[in-house]
Amino acid sequence: MGILDGLFGSKKERKETEKIDWIQLTSIEQLEKLKNTSVLFKHSTRCGISSSVIKRLESQSSNIEGEIDFFYLDLLNFREISAAIAEKYKVVHQSPQLLVIKDQKMVANGSHYDILEIDLKKFI
Repeated sequence: MGILDGLFGSKKERKETEKIDWIQLTSIEQLEKLKNTSVLFKHSTRCGISSSVIKRLESQSSNIEGEIDFFYLDLLNFREISAAIAEKYKVVHQSPQLLVIKDQKMVANGSHYDILEIDLKKFI
């Protein structure tokens, strides 16, 4: 245990609290059932930028989990859902990509590192 661990918690403790309990998007029907403010994160597991962005997004957003539903789409396994998202919300497919959905309408979106500039708190 380092000197600063007592003040800030251990690295392991910080990592555990900086995770979001993602809801996996596995069917197009799930898109029709979005009720609350929701975040849709389209992620390619082969992309280094996507991996970096999701880690940073989790770190900066874990404090609002429970107030917003966080959905995760594995693009490599569910490409048809990505196409349905693009059609439904009139966005060009990108990866990584984040969409904020409120009352069944897209209210914000971004891709790559621009995702981290979206202030999710203002959509609560």
